[in-house]
Amino acid sequence: MPTRQDNLNIQIGDKRISYHDEVFVIAEAGVNHNGRLNLALKLVDAAAQAGAHAVKFQTFKAHQVVVKKTPMAEYQKKNIARKQSQLAMLKKVELQEAFYDKIIKHCKRRKIIFLSTPHGGFESIDFLHSLDVPAYKFGSGDLNNTPVLQYAARFGKPMILGTGMSTLQEVKNAIAVIRKTGNNKIIVLHATTNYPCPPQEVNLQSMVTMMHAVRCLVGYSDHTLGIETSSAAVALKACMIEKHFTLNKKLPGPDHKCSAEPKELQTLIDRIRYIHTILGSPVKQPNPSELRMLKTVRKSIVTLSEIKKDEFFTPKNLGIKRPGTGLDPKYYYRIIGKKALQNIRPDVLLTKKHYAE
Repeated sequence: MPTRQDNLNIQIGDKRISYHDEVFVIAEAGVNHNGRLNLALKLVDAAAQAGAHAVKFQTFKAHQVVVKKTPMAEYQKKNIARKQSQLAMLKKVELQEAFYDKIIKHCKRRKIIFLSTPHGGFESIDFLHSLDVPAYKFGSGDLNNTPVLQYAARFGKPMILGTGMSTLQEVKNAIAVIRKTGNNKIIVLHATTNYPCPPQEVNLQSMVTMMHAVRCLVGYSDHTLGIETSSAAVALKACMIEKHFTLNKKLPGPDHKCSAEPKELQTLIDRIRYIHTILGSPVKQPNPSELRMLKTVRKSIVTLSEIKKDEFFTPKNLGIKRPGTGLDPKYYYRIIGKKALQNIRPDVLLTKKHYAE
């Protein structure tokens, strides 16, 4: 199996993303603003307070996304608890273009990166480009939308791709389309397009497969309930985590019920930071604190009883005890059977002057 691309890194805003840097966390506000500016600003506050690196919305006009009679997805029907077309539902959660300037300025005040998915295709890409967004994130539904991916890639900004509903070959195809434009700033996110995603459909091992199969960074977009799955993804070295969040799961709308509330998001990000810390370095070597312990905790060859000159060393008169400031235990069987060169008291750390080679 090919080696994971540990040397890759991509810059988004003032944050570097790699397998070695702090895990980049996107708080996915999505459409949980319900079309209201005040709610959008509160979502920015909650994401910043939780410690996310970026807060992400969705940019579209409903007619750019679906035709009139497109039905809602099953999870949308369940979460909204009524039937209507996707078009009608999406109209209610459009983020007005007039709101963007205020939201972006608020993000800068809160020192959090503003991102938005160009869900409306070419027009959305152009609009976000005019706002100088630092990266494009595409949902899993656009993984095979190669004209749109190609169009966005030409701006040379980092491209983040959701990979739900896809095969590994489809992921590779999307990556190839982007690379043909000369853009190699690609991060793919393992995902399962189900809201909420049940544990048996998470398949985090396929995220690891992608890490070794594609020459780009790999992270995880979490649609499960709770924080355990994102925590596991970070333990498996995901470089980026995206998590839906809301101010209140009881708010009306298609995504609130399967989103994390602010306290849960905070707990998740704290857990991610902790896991990143404990993963530490891939190099197996003593830590500085261990080096200070080494001589005290390790052991040396010692005399168990009084040994006379010319007496042979045996398992009965030689043992291995702390501290580790004498002869290394690896010499124990080499010394057994040799003669003592002098009288030696009990409980003495043996040295080379005590025996004949």
